[in-house]
Amino acid sequence: MDILEITSSAFKAILANKLRSFLTMLGIVIGVMSVILLISMVTGLQTFITAQIQGLGSNLLFVIPGRIGGARSPGGVQANRLIYSDAVNLRSKLAGEADVSAAIQRNATLKFGNKNDKGAAVFGVESNYPKIISIKLTQGRFFNSSEQQSARKVAVIGQSAKTTLFGEGTSLNQIIDVAAIKYKVIGVLEPRGSIFGIDQDNSIYVPFQTAQRQFGIDRLNTIYISANDSDEVKIVQDKATAILKRRLSEDEFTVQSQEQALSTISQITGVLSLALGGIAAISLIVGGIGIMNIMLVSVTERTREIGLRKAVGAKPSDIRNQFLIEAITLSGLGGIIGIVLGFGISLIIGRFFTTTVPWWSVLLSFGFSAIVGIIFGVAPAIRAAKLDPITALRYE
Repeated sequence: MDILEITSSAFKAILANKLRSFLTMLGIVIGVMSVILLISMVTGLQTFITAQIQGLGSNLLFVIPGRIGGARSPGGVQANRLIYSDAVNLRSKLAGEADVSAAIQRNATLKFGNKNDKGAAVFGVESNYPKIISIKLTQGRFFNSSEQQSARKVAVIGQSAKTTLFGEGTSLNQIIDVAAIKYKVIGVLEPRGSIFGIDQDNSIYVPFQTAQRQFGIDRLNTIYISANDSDEVKIVQDKATAILKRRLSEDEFTVQSQEQALSTISQITGVLSLALGGIAAISLIVGGIGIMNIMLVSVTERTREIGLRKAVGAKPSDIRNQFLIEAITLSGLGGIIGIVLGFGISLIIGRFFTTTVPWWSVLLSFGFSAIVGIIFGVAPAIRAAKLDPITALRYE
C-alpha cells in the first residue's frame, strides 16, 4: 500500500467516529490553547513593562530596598531600611550630576461628594518627580517645591480617578477626600493604560511630606535618580552605591539602571513563561494519553479488519503506519484548533490589556502536539502491526 492509500484509510477511520475523535482531540486542543494564552499574556506583560521603563528615560536609576537575590529575614522578606535622609544625602552628594526624588506609596479611598474611588494608589513624591520620570499632565500643574516642603494638601490625579470622581465635569480646584483628609486637585495626568487588569491611571500624586505625615510612613518604596548626562549613568550608579554603603549594607539596597531592570524583568518573565507553559503542557501529555487509550480501543475494535487486510497482502508496516498516521492526525488537528482558539482568545483579551503571541510559542505548541501524537501513537500502532492474521480473523 502506498502512503496516500494509508493516509486515506486513516482519515476514513477518524471520520467514522467523529464524536469520539473530537473528544480525543479535546485534551490536545485545551493544552495548545493554554500554552499559547499563558505565553501571550506573560509576553504581553513583559512588552508593557519594558515600554513603561523605556518611556521613563534612558538616564534613570532606581534605588530599591533589599538586594535582588540577597539575604532575607526569617520571615522570608528583605527588610526595608531606606529612609528619606538617604534620598537627601544622595541629592546633596550628586548635586550637578543627577536629580533625586524619594517616593512612597499607599492605597486609599478617594471621595468627592457621593462618589467613591476605592483602592486608588496614593504616591508621595517630590516636586521634581515629573522631570525625573518624564510624566505629563493634560490639565493643571504639578505641585512645586514650596508646596512640598510645607506639606500642602494638594494633589495631581490620574485619568481613571478623575473619571470616577468627576465624570466629564471639572476636576481642577475641587476638594476631594484622600483617606478622610481633604486635598485640592491641581492637576490631571495623561492616560497610561492598564496592565493585567491593574489600572495605572487609578492613582493620585501628593507632596512627599504630606503623604509621610498622613500615613505615618518612614520607609521609602523607591528613590529615583536621573543622571544629567546619559554617558555618566554608570558613574552616577557607582557613586550612589558608594554613598548608600556608608549607612547600609550591600544586602539592604539595590541601585539598578534601566538596562539592569529590563534584564531582570526579562529573566523573571522568561522563567514565568517556562513555568506556566510547562504547567499548560501537562494537559498535552494528558491529551496524548487519551489518544493512546482511544487508539488501543480502536485496535481492539478493528482486530478482524486488521486480520482481513493482512490476509489480502497488507504488510505489518502498512498497518503500523495507518494507526500511527491516525494518532498524528488527531493530535495535529487538535494542535491546529488549539492554535486558532488560543490566538483568537488572545486577541479578545488584548482589548483589555497587552497580549503578544510570539511565533515561537505557536511552533512550540504545534510541534509538541505532533510529538505527543507520535509518542503515544507508537504503542497502539506496533500492537496492531504485530497481530497474527489468523488469530485476528477468528476474533469476535
